[in-house]
Amino acid sequence: MVFRLLTSVVLALHFGFLAYLVGGGFLAWRWPRTVWLHLAAAVWGVTVVAARITCPLTYLEHWSRRQAGESGVGRGFIDRYVEGVIYPERYAALAQALVAVVVLISWAGLLYRLRRTRRAAPPGQGSASTAAANSAPVASAAVTRTRS
Repeated sequence: MVFRLLTSVVLALHFGFLAYLVGGGFLAWRWPRTVWLHLAAAVWGVTVVAARITCPLTYLEHWSRRQAGESGVGRGFIDRYVEGVIYPERYAALAQALVAVVVLISWAGLLYRLRRTRRAAPPGQGSASTAAANSAPVASAAVTRTRS
């Protein structure tokens, strides 16, 4: 029972990682600091595909299945749950290329948004506290003039 639950959790983590790998760059449009986490995920994804490394989550899934009394799965996560399910196996290279294009588009969009935001903000007006501090002397000068 516990190992079957662990298998389900590992599968959910794996699917979550793949979803983040594909769409995480778009999340960085809202939260730009997360781009570093997405960059690490993309590097890991490319490494696993290019070097044909078995992901540690796949090892954990196979181990937990054996502990639950199931036979160990001989195929990797992508081979078993993605290829042939989401897209035909013969289009694996095309699917990988499309994922790379989506990731690059998300990063290009992030770069564009960051540059546009920096151009829109006047120098020295980076935050609300800076704007309030810059307007304080003007307000006090206006009060001084009305009293004179």
